[in-house]
Amino acid sequence: MALALAGCNNSPHPGDAAAQNTLFSAFAERSPKYLDPTASYSNNETPYTYQVYEPLYGYHYLKRPYELIPRAAAAVVQPRYLDKNGHPLPQDAPGDAIAESVYDVPIRKGIRFAPHPAFATDAQGRYLYHRVTPEQLGDKRTPWDFEQRGTRELTAEDFVYALKRHATPRIKAPVFGVFSEYVVGLKEYGELIRAEDKKLRAGQDPSSLDNPFLDFRKYPLEGVQAVDRYTVRFRIKGKYPQWKYWLAMTFMAPVPWEADAFYAQPGMAARGLSLNVWPVGTGPYMMSVYEQDRRHVLVRNPHYRHDPYPCEGMPGDKEKGLLDDCGKPMPFIDKLVFTMEKENVPVKAKFRQGYYDVPEVERPEYGIEFALEMRDSPAVEEEYKAKGFQLPRNVDLTNWYVGFNWLDPVVGKGDTPERQVRNRKLRQALSIAIDWEEYARVFPRKGGETAMSPLPAGMYGSRHGTLAGVNPVTHQVVDGQVVRRSLDEARRLLAEAGYPNGRDASSGQPLVLHYDYQRVPTPELKSELDWMVKQFAKLGVQLEIRATDYNQFQDKVRKGVQQIFWWGWLADYPDSENFLFLLYGPNSKAKFDGENTANYVDPEYDKRYAQLRFMDDGPEKQKVIDEMSAILQQDAPWTFGFFPYTSGAYQSWVHNAKPSMMIRDQLRYFRVDPETRVARQREWNRPIWWPVALLALGGVWLVWRTRASVRERDRVTARGEVLKEA
Repeated sequence: MALALAGCNNSPHPGDAAAQNTLFSAFAERSPKYLDPTASYSNNETPYTYQVYEPLYGYHYLKRPYELIPRAAAAVVQPRYLDKNGHPLPQDAPGDAIAESVYDVPIRKGIRFAPHPAFATDAQGRYLYHRVTPEQLGDKRTPWDFEQRGTRELTAEDFVYALKRHATPRIKAPVFGVFSEYVVGLKEYGELIRAEDKKLRAGQDPSSLDNPFLDFRKYPLEGVQAVDRYTVRFRIKGKYPQWKYWLAMTFMAPVPWEADAFYAQPGMAARGLSLNVWPVGTGPYMMSVYEQDRRHVLVRNPHYRHDPYPCEGMPGDKEKGLLDDCGKPMPFIDKLVFTMEKENVPVKAKFRQGYYDVPEVERPEYGIEFALEMRDSPAVEEEYKAKGFQLPRNVDLTNWYVGFNWLDPVVGKGDTPERQVRNRKLRQALSIAIDWEEYARVFPRKGGETAMSPLPAGMYGSRHGTLAGVNPVTHQVVDGQVVRRSLDEARRLLAEAGYPNGRDASSGQPLVLHYDYQRVPTPELKSELDWMVKQFAKLGVQLEIRATDYNQFQDKVRKGVQQIFWWGWLADYPDSENFLFLLYGPNSKAKFDGENTANYVDPEYDKRYAQLRFMDDGPEKQKVIDEMSAILQQDAPWTFGFFPYTSGAYQSWVHNAKPSMMIRDQLRYFRVDPETRVARQREWNRPIWWPVALLALGGVWLVWRTRASVRERDRVTARGEVLKEA
């Protein structure tokens, strides 16, 4: 027993795993569904896709606002502009004169794909595994079950192939609709590919998992071309400055045709061999273990290019040690291990024990939870500080707000000039009354910094956190401090809107408004809903909760029948346009199925938005953004709500951690100190031996008592008399 116990511990990892150059983290509930870059768009997939794939561009890891940097590309390029006749235009040409934007992006030379059987060839250069039968596949379930693996250099054609794949009808391609609006010829290309795919699958069993290889190389696309081996050209309709941001997402990661052809072979899908499970990329890592709903392991790509750690950052980064690895080659970590956890509690427990280096890579709320636990308990605070947990916090590119439906007769635009003035003052009064600073105090796990406009910090044009960005309708500056306007001012506006003390001035009836919430009111959410009711009650306004499940809520919003509602947005890219389009008239949810859930319409705002779409960063763009923000502040189609905090949790031996919602390839920057981890795990999980000693004593007593009982039984006669020992 002693020998067995000496070799036991409570670590969830095998053997000497903690001593290896490995990062341990968790994932929740289910394995990622799509690792194919054409289909992947979910948050829980990014810890894998952004480590395996390498798009043309990325974001500087440390700088804010976010700055584009080249990844697979050799440089971030400026587009060339052409008029409707194909003639060149100057860089400062007006947006409406530009018929086409041409991006000629140079590719880094010498980049190679991670080893994979799709690239394996014989001495004559023939592919070894492109004519594999189901019988030859046998029990192979991973690319590592194939004896031979190969690689090749990345070329411009791989990006051409990747963009063409968005036209496929075989998998869900979530951004094909967006791309087809901008990439020259892509919409028509989609029609062609659907027709060709139908021909290929003619007579095939619809339930079959095997589909003939759809080779996109056969079908040219005007909007993307390989100018030469190392230059890819994108042709974009009109002027669309935001196109550069799409090049930083894995939607535009290179896809080798060999991988597509390899996985299209009969029997592959039935064995789980596909890009959704076994991605093929040029990034710093590659998938080595995929155990469905249990465990995933990424290991270093042996062919990854030279990639130095940045030497510049923001003020304070040097003091935090974020520049200590300046110029050193990345990635620093050899292996990334993700283990499934069904609940939040064991994730946090194992982090406290030192067995997880990061609780969950893609989730930014753990730092907030740990910080609140420290605030609520001196003992916990002492423990966490002693263990050196890193809990950095910032505000990132996301928001939550309460919106007013512009189609509603009471809180919306209004059908007459008089009604428009009344409704605007009502919205302004309610915007003052809803105290988002208080919300952050009452619900610290969900709160953030109060928003004064739709634009969070971290992007060009945002005034968040400056006195110039203060919303004059809801706040004022007093002695250099930003304070919310008083309820007296809100009551004055409410009376001017025709509802003194919360009653209709003409009928005397109480003003009753409806709050459409996007989730069923569980006990956890009831306190938030009650809080919102109290905000309206401060003005004497009655608020009725109309909470439904998310599907029903979406249906109401699509029909435009909601009144006041809760909503949020997570940026696709760090450009003001990605938030300001949420209030663009032609983007109305009810009318055009866009993302303008408030169905807000203002001619002056829409005119400026049309200008903004064609503008590059600079003073003119800032002026237009400021004017748009001022229009929104006065009209108050939203109570702008708050920008939630992003706060990661990291062990003290994890270096270079800086939480961000935009940067998803962060693991190549992380560095771990295994020696410190081993020491801390041993210190934090010392065995408690007294139960073992007690058990041993109990065992001794039991043996003694059993022996005594047996001896006593042996001395009993048939008459029940106990003989004395000689």
